[in-house]
This record gives sequence, C-alpha cells and structure tokens, in this order.
Amino acid sequence: MPRIARGAIPSPNIWNTPQVYELENRAVDPEGAADAAMRAVRHWDGATVLDIGCGTGYHLPGLAAVAARAIGVEPHGDLAALARRRCAALANVDVHAAAAQDLPLPDASVDVAIARWAYFFGPGCEPGLRELSRVLRRGGTAFVIDLDATRGAFGRWFSRTVPTYSAREVEAFWDRHGWQRRPLDLRMAFERRADLEAVLRIEFAPQVAEQAIAETPGLELDYPNVLRWRHY
Repeated sequence: MPRIARGAIPSPNIWNTPQVYELENRAVDPEGAADAAMRAVRHWDGATVLDIGCGTGYHLPGLAAVAARAIGVEPHGDLAALARRRCAALANVDVHAAAAQDLPLPDASVDVAIARWAYFFGPGCEPGLRELSRVLRRGGTAFVIDLDATRGAFGRWFSRTVPTYSAREVEAFWDRHGWQRRPLDLRMAFERRADLEAVLRIEFAPQVAEQAIAETPGLELDYPNVLRWRHY
C-alpha cells in the first residue's frame, strides 16, 4: 500500500496513473505562460521556493535552475520517492512526504510558494492557507494555479465530472481571503493522439471523457486556467 500523509486529499489522476499524468505535464502550457505570469508578479531567482503537491517532481528542476533552494512537498509517499529520484543530482532540491496542511518547514522560511493543480480548490482549504501564512516570509508570495471551470469545453467537462463544484463559492472563498486573480489561457499540445485520449480519460468521468475525445480533433485543446496570488 502507498504511504499517504495524514489528512491528504486524494488526487486520482496522478495518484492512480502517474505515467499518464507525466504525459499531461509535458503537454500543458508549451509556451510557459503560467510561469511567465507568476514571475511577472514575483520572481523566484535566488529565492527559496516551495512546490506544494509536487507529485513526481516534474516542475522542481525548472524551479531549482534559478532558485537558491527548491522544496517539494507531496502527500503520496510513492510519488515523493519518484520526485527525489528525479532530483537526486540537484543539490538545492529537497522533497518531503507531507500534506499541505502540515508542512514540515520552519516558520518564515519560504519566499515563494506554488500550488499547481494541487489541493487549493477553495472552501475547506483553510488549514493549508494557515500553513502558508506560517511558512512564508514577510514579503513572500503564494501562487495557486487552477482550472477555470467557468470557461471553455474543458471547464464544461470538469463541471459535468464534479457537479458539486461551485465556481461562485470558490471565487467568494478567495475574495474573502484577500487573493488576487487573473485568467490564464493555456493549452495542451500532444505528440500522439493516444496520449491526448489517455489524459482526457484520467481527468474526467468515463462518459464525459469519451464525449471530450469525440469533441477534440487533432492533438491540441484549450485549457482555461486561473492564476491566484497573495503577498504576505
């Protein structure tokens, strides 16, 4: 059985099919628009950066290339082990198996925190936000990148798969907690049709996934997201 940190919220796509999720990571945002948008708000050159829900560590080498230190936190122990293996040659990367609401880091030890499609979906995530307030230094910035369920076919497929999700409640949650937002018009671009179809099948309920596949010709699809941030 995999080792799961206490209080972790399951992430079925990467937890159950990390190999397919790796294909998704490679396909998402080939222009690097998400990183560019974050860096326009607060860059992390020479900083200590925390990747919350780092999975297999896909983004850690890129962060470590310019950061003084990159820290990955992942509640699924097996995925955290893969992240450590991926970053074994990088002296400025540390990976911890832990949950977002129980970060194994000292107070005021992080300059930039990033949660990319991980944990911070709105109501119920208050414990994670309290941990951000604890570990971020004064002047630090936290970012959350998430799907925008109000836009495009991807948002429609997501809403059909998770009918209990309320975009209105999510927006109200972030407003109450003082976060800013901007839309991100991302896309996914695949090398093989089979990879695109496999990714849609791990993201949506089976019937919805088959509809999404039928509605998506070629190797690309739009992926509307939202970037949220708060300065501490």
